[in-house]
Amino acid sequence: MNKERTLVIVPTYNERENVPKLIQQIFSIVPEVDVLLIDDNSPDATANCAEELFGSDPRFSIMRRVGPRGLGRSYAEGYLYALNRGYTLMVQMDADFSHDPKSIPDLIKASDTAEVVVGSRYCTGGRVRNWPRRRRFLSRFANYYVALITGLKVQDATSGFRCFSRSALETILDQPVLSEGYAFQVETLYRAYKAELSIVEVPITFADRQRGKSKISRRVIFESMLMPWRLRFHHG
Repeated sequence: MNKERTLVIVPTYNERENVPKLIQQIFSIVPEVDVLLIDDNSPDATANCAEELFGSDPRFSIMRRVGPRGLGRSYAEGYLYALNRGYTLMVQMDADFSHDPKSIPDLIKASDTAEVVVGSRYCTGGRVRNWPRRRRFLSRFANYYVALITGLKVQDATSGFRCFSRSALETILDQPVLSEGYAFQVETLYRAYKAELSIVEVPITFADRQRGKSKISRRVIFESMLMPWRLRFHHG
């Protein structure tokens, strides 16, 4: 067994169209990693489809969640899974190809000198493809809003493409997680920042999904707006 063990966590909900190709690409680009699919009880049988295709591969595992849905809940359980099974690095990414698997080696390499690595759309060299101007504006504004309230010195605090060291995960999970949805991205980064962990951004090219539907709802947006304030005053 290698001293350095890396787990790639992919949360899913109705991603049957994307998952087979995505997992295949991950194993092709970084064959040394393991992949954990965390499925939020998808009605389209995403988990069954993935298990049929990759269930015999020892590098692949599925976590089937049956409790309340939520991206934050899925990731929190995935972090615990990684810690309990002795992984030294954990990469998280979306299932819809907005995060290119080709960038995984860049995130892993950057973890040699940082405890938290953020795949960034907005640092030097980062790009966004296929997004309308309104979506770009809202994303930029969200990051400005987060930085203004929390003091986070990260250009892309809402990015979900990341790599964490084992010690970073232990620090982040030291207290119960407050957020349930996409606000989890900001909360985990804020905890790392307050704990004075080393954080670096590496450029990625973000592309809008081509298959399936976005999971962003009004409730998710509302939580994302409130979370920076909760974090600021909850943690002092």
